[in-house]
Amino acid sequence: MTAPPQETGSTFVGLDNLRNDIYPAISAEKTPSLHQPDKVVLITGAGRGIGRAIALQYAHAGVAAIFLCSRTASQLNEVESLIKDINAKIRVYSKTIDVSSDSDIADLASDVQAKESRLDILVNNAGYSAPWVQIHESDTVEWWRSFEINVKGPYLLTQAFLPLLSKTAEKTGHVDLLTISSMGAHQVTPIASNYQIAKLAVCRLTEHINYGYADKGVNAVSIHPGCVETTLARQEHEILKDYLVDTPELCGGFTVWLTAEPRAWLGGRYVDATWDVDALEKLKDEIVEGDKLKVKLVV
Repeated sequence: MTAPPQETGSTFVGLDNLRNDIYPAISAEKTPSLHQPDKVVLITGAGRGIGRAIALQYAHAGVAAIFLCSRTASQLNEVESLIKDINAKIRVYSKTIDVSSDSDIADLASDVQAKESRLDILVNNAGYSAPWVQIHESDTVEWWRSFEINVKGPYLLTQAFLPLLSKTAEKTGHVDLLTISSMGAHQVTPIASNYQIAKLAVCRLTEHINYGYADKGVNAVSIHPGCVETTLARQEHEILKDYLVDTPELCGGFTVWLTAEPRAWLGGRYVDATWDVDALEKLKDEIVEGDKLKVKLVV
């Protein structure tokens, strides 16, 4: 295995405590304590890759309802069928949306309110990257599209659903708002400026959400999903090929673990799905007392 760059924080829990695939502590299929039977979950970018894996792991967790969102209806239909194969009792709703569209997100919020009247878990997973080239070679429209999907998308979803999330938390005690970031948020390279800057912005957005809504029971966390060979990652496969060793199920299980119980100690922070959760929990006091895993200026 190629060691991740040190500046990404990937070895925070120790190089020996990094995972590449789902394991019992984060597998709802094998660990009943991860089951979350009353919860309603919404996942963007749910048609393939990491979003699909997250949806299927929540199916194993036996949640009450899952809203699947993507731009491609055929992919959503396939994921819905797979969820039903795992647990036919789960209410599944599929909706094609563009996460950067104000009207699409407003319609989605109305739909969730009408059909379930609660939301326990929002997973902002939809992502995009322009080609990884130096800035002078970049296409302006493509470069900015990365911010439309990776930053405006989570902002719109967060803005639209915070009222329902807060209302749900009043009854349940807590809810989770998770946004997929990347280890690239903590790197500066000659290429990939669009992606790295956008994913860094997501981390700061997460901090703002948690600062403003933690007292209402909203736990906001940004997640590096691991180095997964997704369609997006394959765009730059030659650059990333030595790192693409993690399964999408790893992030799916990590996400389920993260929401299985209140984890306010991770609120506003950046976490890495490759971190072994037992090793991570042992660092809880260090994280809280040192206010670690946040974006800060070193002076």
